[in-house]
Amino acid sequence: MTERLLQYIWQFQYFNRASLQTTDGETLEIISSGTINYNQGPDFHNARIKIGNTILAGTIEIHGKASEWEKHHHHNDKNYRNVILHVVFENDAVFSNHIPVLELKSRISNLMLQQYDRLMMSNTFVACSGSIHEIKDITWFSWKERLLAERLTRKALKIHKLLKQNKAHWEETFWWLLARSFGTKVNGDAFEAIARSVSIAVLARHKNSIHQLEALLLGQANLLNENFEEEYPKMLQKEYKFLKTKYNLKPIEIPVHFLRMRPGNFPTIRLAQLAMLITQSTHLFSKILESDKIRDIEGWLNCTANDYWHYHYHFHLQSKFKRKKLGKSTIATIIINTVVPSLFAYGLYHSNEQQKQKAVNWLEQINTENNSILSGFAQLSITSKTAYDSQALIELKNEYCIKKRCLECSVGNAILKN
Repeated sequence: MTERLLQYIWQFQYFNRASLQTTDGETLEIISSGTINYNQGPDFHNARIKIGNTILAGTIEIHGKASEWEKHHHHNDKNYRNVILHVVFENDAVFSNHIPVLELKSRISNLMLQQYDRLMMSNTFVACSGSIHEIKDITWFSWKERLLAERLTRKALKIHKLLKQNKAHWEETFWWLLARSFGTKVNGDAFEAIARSVSIAVLARHKNSIHQLEALLLGQANLLNENFEEEYPKMLQKEYKFLKTKYNLKPIEIPVHFLRMRPGNFPTIRLAQLAMLITQSTHLFSKILESDKIRDIEGWLNCTANDYWHYHYHFHLQSKFKRKKLGKSTIATIIINTVVPSLFAYGLYHSNEQQKQKAVNWLEQINTENNSILSGFAQLSITSKTAYDSQALIELKNEYCIKKRCLECSVGNAILKN
């Protein structure tokens, strides 16, 4: 019996409450089980019970065994002086502290304990793989809503930390995040470092020159340090040398990677596309805040690298003619992982419910993502139609299933309750 499981059982009163008595034989009535406390001190606050004819109000402490009271040194802790009931699974000790004790060992369903053990011991894709398909739609509806809110809030708080680093400059913060998204998981750190090294103020001065923008981004990525034979990279190299001196720039120290990547995702291509996006957009985040249509966002992100890259993937890697434009799936990924969290973060920061709701609405308008997590759920008949669904399921898998937080999960609760 884990203490967390016992807290869960007490919180939802999943035990036989008929004819309750303390270990001293006094009648016990639970008026209010209290509110769970996730901080230091007793497990439940604001509880009310009736022992005999006396009503008591205060805190409740939960332990697997009564002896843990002294093992945890609660008898010397002033935070526990207001405890009105010590709830234990097994009463294995007697103390002279006069705190009433309730033993639950004989009042908890063995089926619940067995089900919990099965969940904790399971090594399947999710612990509840054998039962998850039985969960009712109404449970899924409310649980997905909460999962998505948790995911967006967690991402928003990370964005708020970035915001503090640049004096609450939303456009600059969005530039960092946008650059990271163009780098994908492989080069995300490097691309964010590039964005941090060249401010949007500097980029804005060269907005009308795609060559200078490419020179700035590729140069900061240390991709213009070779002895080139073609005229185009030589020209970029010359531009970068001038701009580097003018703005006292220092190239990033994080290397960009090409290995085991599709050519379309090479950092050269992504930086060239990012440069083109800069030429096509001004105050992009402000425009996102003002827009109500996701099609606007898709249009602004629909950028194609300049003509040189139609025939190249790298400076030394030519290709047949192919316009190097962002694909629909890439644009959707950028909206899901950068635009929507930034919009939600702005709404949270300014207490603007309209912007937060717009972020959620946009997720409902984007097709579901495609990855191993969603494939795993699909095999269990848990389908995903939109990015709203997929983001919720990804949160469920990463933040609950992997960490075996079944007691905090609506799906796990439904299975244990039944």
